[in-house]
Amino acid sequence: MDFVDQIKGAVSGHDDQIEGAIDKGGDFIDSKTDGKYAGQVDQVQDFLKDQLNAFAGDQEALKS
Repeated sequence: MDFVDQIKGAVSGHDDQIEGAIDKGGDFIDSKTDGKYAGQVDQVQDFLKDQLNAFAGDQEALKS
């Protein structure tokens, strides 16, 4: 099993926890930078959540 498959296995079924971690990480960065980069942080959070949702959709399609 290669590294990507290991990551996919670890992510599968933990979407809500990962989204929470993305939010928490962004909030932490905002607090440390006094919100100076809030726009960029939000963009990164949205990108990561979109990637996660796309991955979750791919996994659901494979199950069907």
